[in-house]
Amino acid sequence: LAYLLIVNVIGFVLMFVDKKRAQNNQWRIKEATLFLTAAIGGSIGSMLGMKAFRHKTKHLSFIIGMPAIFLVQLALVVVYYIYSN
Repeated sequence: LAYLLIVNVIGFVLMFVDKKRAQNNQWRIKEATLFLTAAIGGSIGSMLGMKAFRHKTKHLSFIIGMPAIFLVQLALVVVYYIYSN
């Protein structure tokens, strides 16, 4: 649980940092890094960061990709729960 909290906070913060860097024409965080953070459990924090900072909301890969990652993670949790009982 602590891991998920930490990785989601990191996903949220990465969206904030990337948004600020975009506004200041600075070096950006790679999209692969943003997706990797979501994939290792930070999808909720990443999606909240997208909404809160209006960042990557026009990129189809993020509009579809982040919720898709979350749905896959949710499905894995459900399958694990069903088969572990």
